[in-house]
Amino acid sequence: MSRLFAAISCLLLAVGARAGSPQRIVSLNFCTDQLLLELVSPQRIASLTWLARTDGNAQQRALAMRLPANRGSAEEVLAAHPDLVLAGRYTTSTTRALLRRVGINVLEVDAVQDWDGIRRVTREVAAAVGESARGEAMLAHMDAQLARIESLPSVTPVRAIGWSGAAGDVPGEDTLFNTILTTAGGVNIAARPAGRSGFDLEQVVRARPRLLLQGTSYAEDRGLRSGATHHPVLRALPGLTVMEYPEGPWACGVPAAADHALELAGKLRALSVASPY
Repeated sequence: MSRLFAAISCLLLAVGARAGSPQRIVSLNFCTDQLLLELVSPQRIASLTWLARTDGNAQQRALAMRLPANRGSAEEVLAAHPDLVLAGRYTTSTTRALLRRVGINVLEVDAVQDWDGIRRVTREVAAAVGESARGEAMLAHMDAQLARIESLPSVTPVRAIGWSGAAGDVPGEDTLFNTILTTAGGVNIAARPAGRSGFDLEQVVRARPRLLLQGTSYAEDRGLRSGATHHPVLRALPGLTVMEYPEGPWACGVPAAADHALELAGKLRALSVASPY
């Protein structure tokens, strides 16, 4: 009887903790969109950014299409009657200030560039939404993926650059792009302390990358810059391979970044074996 009583008590405590967790959560940042979609049930999401419908993996986009969307205005947030708002620390500053003025609970989430930062932010958000166990499970999956990468055979690092035609928007040293690339076994030839580097077409040609990673901004939206990697000068570079990568998710400090790193690790090893230079 005492064991049964203890089990029932634990269950009631768990239910009580869940009941005390926020039930109407609004996200004002694409990266917090991704965390929220992984951490809580759709019934607890009052609104996501409109970007969640266009970027990220297909499963998350499909789920986001069934949920209310916002463009970061205070009016939209207030109309959703949230008990928690997740926001980036450097975005929607006016909205954040107004929400705090009327007593809305706002959690500002840092942009992070490495695996330790992802661990910190994931735990912070998971605790805020009452899903710490789920957050730990996500981090355990991340660490398992990183361990898989470490167990892969060593090969000559592949020289790579993230370039989509915009000379001043190349991911450099202090970026999650760089962390994903170097973890996977690549060398970021644009890695500079400034964080993002300027590389025009001529500089890319002179740098002679083995791999050019072209960022795609949205799932179904290709701008004029997407044609830049088809320039004849680039296509004439011997041994150059061009691959697309999802620019939005690769910029977000979420545990799924390790999945991108593992996928890239396999591609880099195939390139290195095919033409190691």
